Amino acid sequence: MLHTIRHGEPSGTPLLIAHGLFGSARNWGVVAKRLSDSREVIAVDMRNHGASPWFEAHGYEDLAADLAEVAAGGPHDVLGHSMGGKTAMVLALTRPELVRKLIVADIAPVAYAHRQSHLIEAMRAVRLDDVDRRSDAAAQLADVPDDGTRAFLLQSLDVKGRQWMLNLDVLDAEMERIVGFPEVHGRFEGPTLFLSGGESDYVRPEHRERIKSLFPKARFASLPGAGHWLHAEKPREFEAAIRAFLDA
Repeated sequence: MLHTIRHGEPSGTPLLIAHGLFGSARNWGVVAKRLSDSREVIAVDMRNHGASPWFEAHGYEDLAADLAEVAAGGPHDVLGHSMGGKTAMVLALTRPELVRKLIVADIAPVAYAHRQSHLIEAMRAVRLDDVDRRSDAAAQLADVPDDGTRAFLLQSLDVKGRQWMLNLDVLDAEMERIVGFPEVHGRFEGPTLFLSGGESDYVRPEHRERIKSLFPKARFASLPGAGHWLHAEKPREFEAAIRAFLDA
Protein backbone atom coordinates (compact mmCIF):
# COMPACT_ATOMS: atom_id res chain seq x y z
CA MET A 1 0.00 0.00 0.00
CA LEU A 2 1.24 3.47 -0.84
CA HIS A 3 2.21 5.85 1.95
CA THR A 4 -0.42 8.58 2.28
CA ILE A 5 -0.79 11.96 3.97
CA ARG A 6 -4.40 12.76 4.77
CA HIS A 7 -5.87 16.19 5.37
CA GLY A 8 -9.33 17.18 6.57
CA GLU A 9 -12.28 15.08 7.67
CA PRO A 10 -14.07 12.41 5.62
CA SER A 11 -16.99 14.25 4.04
CA GLY A 12 -18.39 13.96 0.54
CA THR A 13 -16.14 12.74 -2.24
CA PRO A 14 -12.47 12.56 -1.20
CA LEU A 15 -9.76 14.05 -3.40
CA LEU A 16 -6.79 11.82 -4.26
CA ILE A 17 -3.57 13.57 -5.35
CA ALA A 18 -0.78 11.87 -7.31
CA HIS A 19 2.51 13.77 -7.62
CA GLY A 20 4.97 13.87 -10.51
CA LEU A 21 8.42 12.35 -11.05
CA PHE A 22 10.85 12.97 -8.15
CA GLY A 23 7.99 14.43 -6.08
CA SER A 24 6.21 13.34 -2.93
CA ALA A 25 3.01 13.82 -1.00
CA ARG A 26 4.76 16.49 1.08
CA ASN A 27 5.19 18.68 -2.01
CA TRP A 28 1.41 19.10 -2.09
CA GLY A 29 0.98 20.07 1.58
CA VAL A 30 -0.12 23.68 1.09
CA VAL A 31 -2.59 22.99 -1.72
CA ALA A 32 -3.91 19.82 -0.06
CA LYS A 33 -4.51 21.53 3.28
CA ARG A 34 -6.38 24.42 1.68
CA LEU A 35 -8.59 22.09 -0.38
CA SER A 36 -9.36 19.99 2.71
CA ASP A 37 -11.68 22.62 4.19
CA SER A 38 -14.68 20.80 2.69
CA ARG A 39 -13.46 17.26 2.00
CA GLU A 40 -10.79 14.74 2.86
CA VAL A 41 -7.69 15.16 0.70
CA ILE A 42 -5.35 12.17 0.33
CA ALA A 43 -1.87 12.84 -1.07
CA VAL A 44 0.19 9.75 -1.86
CA ASP A 45 3.85 8.95 -2.26
CA MET A 46 3.98 7.09 -5.55
CA ARG A 47 5.92 3.81 -5.68
CA ASN A 48 9.71 4.29 -5.71
CA HIS A 49 9.20 7.73 -4.12
CA GLY A 50 9.12 9.04 -0.57
CA ALA A 51 8.02 6.58 2.10
CA SER A 52 6.22 4.21 -0.29
CA PRO A 53 7.58 0.76 -1.18
CA TRP A 54 10.17 0.26 -3.91
CA PHE A 55 9.47 -2.06 -6.83
CA GLU A 56 11.37 -3.13 -9.95
CA ALA A 57 8.53 -2.05 -12.27
CA HIS A 58 7.42 1.54 -12.79
CA GLY A 59 4.90 1.36 -15.63
CA TYR A 60 1.63 3.25 -15.60
CA GLU A 61 -0.44 0.10 -15.28
CA ASP A 62 1.48 -0.60 -12.05
CA LEU A 63 1.14 2.95 -10.75
CA ALA A 64 -2.58 3.02 -11.53
CA ALA A 65 -3.07 -0.27 -9.68
CA ASP A 66 -1.40 1.33 -6.65
CA LEU A 67 -3.85 4.25 -6.79
CA ALA A 68 -6.77 1.85 -7.21
CA GLU A 69 -5.79 0.18 -3.96
CA VAL A 70 -5.90 3.53 -2.14
CA ALA A 71 -9.24 4.44 -3.75
CA ALA A 72 -10.82 1.03 -3.21
CA GLY A 73 -13.38 2.37 -0.72
CA GLY A 74 -15.42 4.13 -3.40
CA PRO A 75 -15.36 6.89 -6.02
CA HIS A 76 -12.75 9.62 -5.59
CA ASP A 77 -12.00 12.83 -7.38
CA VAL A 78 -8.47 12.34 -8.71
CA LEU A 79 -5.82 15.00 -9.38
CA GLY A 80 -2.51 14.06 -10.95
CA HIS A 81 0.45 16.16 -12.05
CA SER A 82 2.86 15.10 -14.80
CA MET A 83 3.76 11.43 -14.07
CA GLY A 84 0.90 11.45 -11.57
CA GLY A 85 -1.38 12.87 -14.26
CA LYS A 86 -0.60 9.99 -16.58
CA THR A 87 -1.23 7.59 -13.70
CA ALA A 88 -4.56 9.27 -12.97
CA MET A 89 -5.56 8.99 -16.63
CA VAL A 90 -4.77 5.26 -16.73
CA LEU A 91 -6.73 4.77 -13.50
CA ALA A 92 -9.76 6.57 -14.98
CA LEU A 93 -9.55 4.57 -18.22
CA THR A 94 -9.12 1.17 -16.56
CA ARG A 95 -11.11 1.62 -13.32
CA PRO A 96 -13.67 4.34 -14.12
CA GLU A 97 -15.90 3.26 -11.23
CA LEU A 98 -13.24 4.63 -8.85
CA VAL A 99 -13.12 8.12 -10.40
CA ARG A 100 -15.87 10.74 -10.19
CA LYS A 101 -13.99 13.74 -11.60
CA LEU A 102 -10.50 13.77 -13.11
CA ILE A 103 -7.99 16.64 -13.11
CA VAL A 104 -4.82 16.29 -15.17
CA ALA A 105 -2.17 18.93 -14.45
CA ASP A 106 0.16 19.81 -17.34
CA ILE A 107 0.51 16.50 -19.13
CA ALA A 108 -1.15 14.70 -22.06
CA PRO A 109 -1.67 10.99 -22.86
CA VAL A 110 1.27 10.93 -25.27
CA ALA A 111 4.96 10.02 -25.29
CA TYR A 112 7.46 12.81 -24.66
CA ALA A 113 11.13 13.41 -25.34
CA HIS A 114 11.50 15.13 -21.95
CA ARG A 115 13.89 12.57 -20.45
CA GLN A 116 14.96 13.33 -16.89
CA SER A 117 17.96 11.00 -16.65
CA HIS A 118 20.35 13.96 -16.34
CA LEU A 119 18.71 14.83 -13.02
CA ILE A 120 19.14 11.25 -11.83
CA GLU A 121 22.84 11.45 -12.71
CA ALA A 122 23.12 14.73 -10.81
CA MET A 123 21.57 13.17 -7.70
CA ARG A 124 23.75 10.06 -8.00
CA ALA A 125 26.84 12.29 -8.14
CA VAL A 126 26.15 13.86 -4.74
CA ARG A 127 28.68 12.55 -2.20
CA LEU A 128 26.18 11.75 0.52
CA ASP A 129 28.87 10.99 3.12
CA ASP A 130 29.87 14.67 2.90
CA VAL A 131 26.33 15.94 3.47
CA ASP A 132 25.59 17.26 6.96
CA ARG A 133 22.97 19.79 5.90
CA ARG A 134 20.83 20.38 2.86
CA SER A 135 23.05 23.23 1.68
CA ASP A 136 25.96 20.77 1.36
CA ALA A 137 23.97 18.77 -1.18
CA ALA A 138 22.79 21.95 -2.91
CA ALA A 139 26.39 22.97 -3.51
CA GLN A 140 27.07 19.59 -5.13
CA LEU A 141 24.04 20.02 -7.39
CA ALA A 142 25.55 23.11 -9.00
CA ASP A 143 25.32 21.39 -12.42
CA VAL A 144 21.52 21.67 -12.13
CA PRO A 145 21.23 25.27 -13.35
CA ASP A 146 17.67 26.05 -12.29
CA ASP A 147 17.29 27.06 -8.64
CA GLY A 148 13.69 25.84 -8.52
CA THR A 149 14.55 22.40 -9.88
CA ARG A 150 17.48 22.08 -7.47
CA ALA A 151 15.28 23.00 -4.51
CA PHE A 152 12.60 20.57 -5.70
CA LEU A 153 15.07 17.66 -5.88
CA LEU A 154 16.45 18.46 -2.43
CA GLN A 155 13.00 17.92 -0.93
CA SER A 156 13.56 14.19 -1.59
CA LEU A 157 16.86 14.09 0.31
CA ASP A 158 16.88 12.52 3.77
CA VAL A 159 19.77 14.48 5.26
CA LYS A 160 19.88 12.59 8.54
CA GLY A 161 19.85 9.23 6.78
CA ARG A 162 22.13 10.51 4.01
CA GLN A 163 20.01 8.96 1.30
CA TRP A 164 17.67 9.92 -1.49
CA MET A 165 14.03 8.98 -0.89
CA LEU A 166 13.88 7.92 -4.52
CA ASN A 167 14.64 4.59 -6.18
CA LEU A 168 17.01 6.20 -8.67
CA ASP A 169 18.12 2.94 -10.31
CA VAL A 170 14.59 1.82 -11.17
CA LEU A 171 13.45 5.30 -12.23
CA ASP A 172 16.42 5.48 -14.59
CA ALA A 173 15.85 1.98 -15.97
CA GLU A 174 12.12 2.67 -16.48
CA MET A 175 12.51 6.18 -17.96
CA GLU A 176 11.17 5.15 -21.37
CA ARG A 177 7.96 3.96 -19.75
CA ILE A 178 7.73 7.09 -17.60
CA VAL A 179 7.99 9.52 -20.52
CA GLY A 180 5.78 7.28 -22.65
CA PHE A 181 2.10 6.38 -22.36
CA PRO A 182 0.69 2.84 -22.56
CA GLU A 183 -1.82 1.56 -25.07
CA VAL A 184 -5.00 1.68 -23.00
CA HIS A 185 -8.38 0.75 -24.43
CA GLY A 186 -11.55 2.44 -23.27
CA ARG A 187 -12.84 5.93 -22.54
CA PHE A 188 -13.53 7.85 -19.38
CA GLU A 189 -16.94 9.49 -19.66
CA GLY A 190 -16.73 11.55 -16.47
CA PRO A 191 -15.96 15.27 -16.13
CA THR A 192 -12.29 15.92 -16.87
CA LEU A 193 -10.15 19.05 -16.62
CA PHE A 194 -6.79 19.42 -18.34
CA LEU A 195 -5.15 22.31 -16.49
CA SER A 196 -1.87 23.52 -17.95
CA GLY A 197 0.78 26.13 -17.29
CA GLY A 198 0.49 28.99 -19.74
CA GLU A 199 4.27 28.97 -20.25
CA SER A 200 4.51 25.16 -20.55
CA ASP A 201 4.69 23.17 -23.79
CA TYR A 202 3.55 19.84 -22.35
CA VAL A 203 -0.08 20.07 -23.53
CA ARG A 204 -0.21 21.26 -27.14
CA PRO A 205 -3.10 21.95 -29.53
CA GLU A 206 -2.16 18.84 -31.53
CA HIS A 207 -2.74 16.70 -28.42
CA ARG A 208 -6.40 17.66 -28.10
CA GLU A 209 -7.74 15.13 -30.61
CA ARG A 210 -6.05 12.31 -28.70
CA ILE A 211 -7.31 13.67 -25.38
CA LYS A 212 -10.88 13.98 -26.63
CA SER A 213 -10.84 10.42 -27.98
CA LEU A 214 -10.10 9.10 -24.48
CA PHE A 215 -11.84 11.76 -22.38
CA PRO A 216 -14.82 13.06 -24.41
CA LYS A 217 -15.94 15.47 -21.66
CA ALA A 218 -12.49 17.03 -21.33
CA ARG A 219 -12.26 20.77 -20.72
CA PHE A 220 -9.07 22.78 -21.09
CA ALA A 221 -7.74 25.67 -19.04
CA SER A 222 -4.35 27.28 -18.44
CA LEU A 223 -2.75 29.40 -15.74
CA PRO A 224 -1.03 32.46 -17.25
CA GLY A 225 2.60 32.85 -16.22
CA ALA A 226 2.94 29.29 -14.90
CA GLY A 227 5.27 26.61 -16.21
CA HIS A 228 5.21 22.85 -15.76
CA TRP A 229 5.20 23.06 -11.93
CA LEU A 230 2.06 25.18 -12.03
CA HIS A 231 0.82 24.16 -8.56
CA ALA A 232 4.05 25.42 -6.98
CA GLU A 233 4.42 28.53 -9.13
CA LYS A 234 0.80 29.72 -8.94
CA PRO A 235 -0.66 27.92 -5.88
CA ARG A 236 -3.56 30.32 -5.28
CA GLU A 237 -4.65 30.34 -8.91
CA PHE A 238 -4.18 26.58 -9.12
CA GLU A 239 -6.29 26.02 -6.02
CA ALA A 240 -9.04 28.31 -7.32
CA ALA A 241 -9.21 26.44 -10.63
CA ILE A 242 -9.37 23.05 -8.91
CA ARG A 243 -12.02 24.21 -6.45
CA ALA A 244 -14.20 25.70 -9.19
CA PHE A 245 -14.08 22.47 -11.21
CA LEU A 246 -14.75 20.17 -8.27
CA ASP A 247 -17.59 22.30 -6.91
CA ALA A 248 -19.32 22.83 -10.28
